Amino acid sequence: MTKRMIVMLVCVAAVAAGLYGFQQFKGGMIKQALAGMANPVETVSAQPVALDFWQETLQAVGSFSAVNGADLALQASGIVTDIAFKSGDAVEPGQTLLRLSAADDLAKLAALQATADNYALTLQRDQEQFKIKSVSQATLDSDTANLKNARALVDQQRALVDEKTLKAPFAGRLGIVAVNLGQYVNAGTTIVTLQALDPIYADFHLPQQALGQIKVGQAIVATVDTYPDRAFKGEIAAISPKVDSTTRNVQIRAVIRNADGALLPGMFTKVKVEVGAARSLVTLPQTAIVSNPYGDSVFVVDKQGDRQVARQVFVKTGLTRGDQVAVDSGLREGEVVVSAGQMKLRNGTLVAIDNAHAPTAEASPNVVDQ
Repeated sequence: MTKRMIVMLVCVAAVAAGLYGFQQFKGGMIKQALAGMANPVETVSAQPVALDFWQETLQAVGSFSAVNGADLALQASGIVTDIAFKSGDAVEPGQTLLRLSAADDLAKLAALQATADNYALTLQRDQEQFKIKSVSQATLDSDTANLKNARALVDQQRALVDEKTLKAPFAGRLGIVAVNLGQYVNAGTTIVTLQALDPIYADFHLPQQALGQIKVGQAIVATVDTYPDRAFKGEIAAISPKVDSTTRNVQIRAVIRNADGALLPGMFTKVKVEVGAARSLVTLPQTAIVSNPYGDSVFVVDKQGDRQVARQVFVKTGLTRGDQVAVDSGLREGEVVVSAGQMKLRNGTLVAIDNAHAPTAEASPNVVDQ
């Protein structure tokens, strides 16, 4: 019985030792597995928070219009006998551009001028006769009236002759000629367009809320897709005294120097109006902001010994310009913020910074068509 008891106790002890060893082994394996499931080091792009000067602007879209612009036409009909310009020419005020056949009108003008000259001689003779009382005052009055009438008819016919000649009413650049030599044109037919290009107007609209921030003489900057690398500076020349009752917008007209004629009437433009004083604001790339229904946030990289750990911070964003956004609160200058790769982060994630492919953050990015 004693031997059996000893054998049984030994077996129980062996089984207990085996169970204990198994539990220890299982615990170690679980710890090893959990250690293997720890957050891996995530590679991100990051940059320090910096202060930058911001100039608040009002933005609008508009179009250019000429200071003086007209489609030139004649008041008279006739056959084109002379075209004194080429398409695209620059012309001066009063420069002759086109003539119609005016032979018949010139002949009538010569006849009327001869009649007027004859009345002038008659009046001169009667004035000499009146001195010696050979003619009456009534005769002189009749001669004077006849001369005035004849000269009025001459002026009328000369005006008809002038209507057969087209002259530039102001300086500018001509468009494409729309008639040919020998062609019969009716009165009112457009011959060519004339546009004064320097300076040029930029017309745009702003909401009525902006009226308190703008004034005549205020600086503006206009850009066009045609010249993506150029900014055209000008100033506000006029503000409409009426707000559109449908859109609640007010029309603004700015004047821009255009010495090289790069800007043309009808071109689409984007306009920025600088308002207020420049401010120094915390600036981040817009890619650094993580937007959620409960607020905007960023991931800040903190150093913990030789490790770098991500920490989520909620921020309040403000103005935007190009690829950049201003942060009104939540960050301090010098803190390192993740600008790309934050979608795979959470609080406590280990990170490694690699800016080899960091996103750009330009205040005035250019759009490049592919």
